[in-house]
Amino acid sequence: MRTILGAIGIADVDADLGNAIRVVVVLVASWGIVFLTKEQGGVNKISKKSWVFLALSGLATGGSWLFFFRALQIGPVSAIVPIDKLSIVFNILFATIFLREKQSLKRLVGLTCLVIGTLVLVMV
Repeated sequence: MRTILGAIGIADVDADLGNAIRVVVVLVASWGIVFLTKEQGGVNKISKKSWVFLALSGLATGGSWLFFFRALQIGPVSAIVPIDKLSIVFNILFATIFLREKQSLKRLVGLTCLVIGTLVLVMV
């Protein structure tokens, strides 16, 4: 649903400006949840390592959103969404390498099916 709403929202808006507006909405909503759950005091307890990785995650998310919104302006949603979802391949690969998560044959078969299905969707 976020993709459809985003595609409609940026139809006549620069993708970067649309992304910036989206980020502000997410920022306000996120801090609103933090204050509603009274978790704002936890900021002082965050380690330097966590700050670094949360910041890197934020940069990766921001970059991803910039590319995603630009793609929505120039291509069909039905082709962009499957390509966007291929990030699962990188997530599983990085989880295996950096987090040392074990991957089952069942998961790898499912991942292979997902990749083949995405390629079929994009090539149609």
